[in-house]
This record gives sequence, structure tokens and C-alpha cells, in this order.
Amino acid sequence: MSENLIPFKKHIFVCNGEACSRHGSAEVKAKFMEELKTRGLLRKRAIKGDFMCTDCSSVGFCDLGPAVLVYPDGVWYAHVKPEDVSEIIDSHLLGGKPVERLVKNRVPSEEGA
Repeated sequence: MSENLIPFKKHIFVCNGEACSRHGSAEVKAKFMEELKTRGLLRKRAIKGDFMCTDCSSVGFCDLGPAVLVYPDGVWYAHVKPEDVSEIIDSHLLGGKPVERLVKNRVPSEEGA
């Protein structure tokens, strides 16, 4: 397998749309990047961590921002603050249990299941 194709476990998308940006999404993304890097979990270029974190223009509900989407889990978080990031990493990314107080939606929706 090519060095560039090393798999990773999850991808965290942090909305940087206008409304999310007004509510501090840049600080949320910076906190994800800092914590993942500090813990040796960030997958970026040659670093072989388990998690990627990137900006995206919208995850679909910026009025509830900052919004964060965890892929491939399809978990959308709303009203995320920098102080929530450690809990999301510990509970969801590492423990497999989403932080329910912040979950806005799931794709596929549990309602359709």
C-alpha cells in the first residue's frame, strides 16, 4: 500500500460557513487540530494518525453552529464549543459513543431505520 493511502478511521468536518464562522467554528477546528495532534491522532500529510479534520463550507444547518460532522458515522453535532472537543474525541472518536447532548442529526436518520 502506498504511503499516501494509509487508511484513517474517521473524518471530522467543521463547518466554516458564514453563520458557523460567526459563532466560533475556527476556534472549534483549531481545538480539534491541537488535541488530535497532541495525542498523536491527527492524520495529515505524512503523519499517520487515525483521524482527519478539515473545514467544509456547510454541513447543512449553520444556524445551529458551530456545526461538526463525523464521517463515516454520519453524526452531526450542533452548537459545538472548543470546550466540547475533548469530550467528542474521548467519547465518540475513541470510545464509539456520540456525545448525545450535542447530536443534532444522524445520517442515515434513525427515524428511517
